[in-house]
Amino acid sequence: MRYNIRHINYAMLLRVLGWLLMIEAGFLMVPMLTAVIYNEADLSAFAVAETVTLLTGIALTTLLRPRRTDMGRHEGFLLTASVWIVFSFFGMIPFLLSTSPIGISDAFFEAMSGFTTTGCTVLTSVEGMSHSITIWRALMQWIGGMGIILFTLAVIPMLNYSGGMQMFNAEVTGITHEKLRPRISSTAKSLWLIYFVLTAALILLLWIGPMNFFDSLCHAFAAVSTGGFSTYNDSLAHYSSDYVTIVVMVFMFLGGTSFGLMYRTILGDRKALWRNDVFRTYILVVAGFYVAFVCSLFFRGQVGDWRDATIYPLFQIISTITSTGLSVTNFESWGPFIMSLMFILMFTGACAGSTSGGAKIDRMLFLVKNCRNELFKCVHPNAVTNVRINDKVVPSPIVSKVIAFLCIYMMVIVIGGVILTALGLPIIDSFFSSFSCVSNTGFGAGVTGQAGNFDIIPDAGKWVLSGLMLIGRLELFTVLILLSPDFWIK
Repeated sequence: MRYNIRHINYAMLLRVLGWLLMIEAGFLMVPMLTAVIYNEADLSAFAVAETVTLLTGIALTTLLRPRRTDMGRHEGFLLTASVWIVFSFFGMIPFLLSTSPIGISDAFFEAMSGFTTTGCTVLTSVEGMSHSITIWRALMQWIGGMGIILFTLAVIPMLNYSGGMQMFNAEVTGITHEKLRPRISSTAKSLWLIYFVLTAALILLLWIGPMNFFDSLCHAFAAVSTGGFSTYNDSLAHYSSDYVTIVVMVFMFLGGTSFGLMYRTILGDRKALWRNDVFRTYILVVAGFYVAFVCSLFFRGQVGDWRDATIYPLFQIISTITSTGLSVTNFESWGPFIMSLMFILMFTGACAGSTSGGAKIDRMLFLVKNCRNELFKCVHPNAVTNVRINDKVVPSPIVSKVIAFLCIYMMVIVIGGVILTALGLPIIDSFFSSFSCVSNTGFGAGVTGQAGNFDIIPDAGKWVLSGLMLIGRLELFTVLILLSPDFWIK
């Protein structure tokens, strides 16, 4: 059989990558300015990263002259997957050249963890890092929270005509993707505006509390992006502040809510939230797990004061379901039952169209309703059933895609866990680490838990986990489709 290699517009794809690198170079100015303000030696590391990133971007945009500027579905998938790798490659340069340098495997892992908002870290002491490195870690997850491509669509309107819809669909989380406004660039701007306003509001609220401005900025980036990087080794537990716990909890919850849904609510559709099946399920899941957490804590005699039965379990539930990964207490001491519940929350995730990871509540709702229909048809084989979400019938191809997604999702976790066991990690730690990275949650357990971090993982394992973080952030198909021969062959 004769195969024809598919023609892909590589010249235009690389040129767009050049624009993206110039945008990354612009973001690198923030830690450079921070290094100047705090008079830190890491200024030179960021100066090198800034120069290399900017010159590479300029070279790609000026030296390449594509014959055509259009990009189709295949270019959209390829660009979306590659830009996260490229951003992480250039984003790791400061970690390599800082006054406390780390190895290439560690640096790439840290950068990928930041951009994918996973929140895993290989740094043994976050508090020992400079302000410039700390703000860069926070900024990476804030950029990745709403999406690198989505930001590009907002600032480069010409992509509206050159594969913009394909890139939008490839990066934005969820089953189906709704254009809030006629143009993709306008939709991207609207989503980023909400994202920016939420971040600014949280910065202000934390700043008027016990945090200084720098910590407020970093933790706002971490909470709204549901990334989870903190400025302290013990995360938010460092502050022992009920005010901080409650404020961050509210914004993590908002970060797990569909931004498109928030946009319609802000525009005046006040009933949009309560009419939405997914949002109602989101609230019910949080409430149901809260009851289970509190009952377990009471049964184990671990309720010392009112916080142990109120804000602490609720905070941990929201932090887990939104894949943020911030913590205010040692949740590993809560026992295996609560850890198993957290495992379910990590798998479920929050709403599609949010900054959270996981499989998403939307898909779980599809699965539950489809399973209910199949059980009903076992008793009534001639019955005609359908899956309805928000009073709309979901086409069967979408239901099939959801089921396929969940099956592949589990397979990826298992494969990742098996590979880590082959590298010498204990079986429980291997599968938990694999699951934590695919779900972009960032929690560790055992050797990567409260007593350690992901620095203990072998270098080969860090590259595996970096790939899992990327696959999880782009929700499987965008990355895995590149491994299919059908993508490259007509």
